[in-house]
Amino acid sequence: MPKIYDEFVVLKPDLHMDQIAVSPELYEQLDTDYGDFRSHTLISAHQFTEDWPTWEIHPNGDEMVVLLSGRAVFVLKRDSGEESTELSIPGSFVIVPRGCWHTARISEPTNMMFITPGEGTLNETTPPETA
Repeated sequence: MPKIYDEFVVLKPDLHMDQIAVSPELYEQLDTDYGDFRSHTLISAHQFTEDWPTWEIHPNGDEMVVLLSGRAVFVLKRDSGEESTELSIPGSFVIVPRGCWHTARISEPTNMMFITPGEGTLNETTPPETA
């Protein structure tokens, strides 16, 4: 039986799903095998013990993040400034709007599931200034 930490799921435009083994080449493989991940969604889970070292943005759709265990504070960079949302109850979630830079602060070992529109995702150590 596969586990979401070992195999991610690609939701294709026709709503069929592929299981993809997690590997160091995973994201390159997704771009190659799924046409730069255009119109595809990645369903994944990650374990964290420390703050994210980067900010990320998904320009082609909203991302849903579900807390499975632990505690995380999501920081979203909006035109009006930074906004924080704490996830502390398993099953609680945040929807990160399309085009919104975000990062997470982790205060204890944490597991989260992600539903991510992967096309065009960017990661930066600091987010660009918003206009």
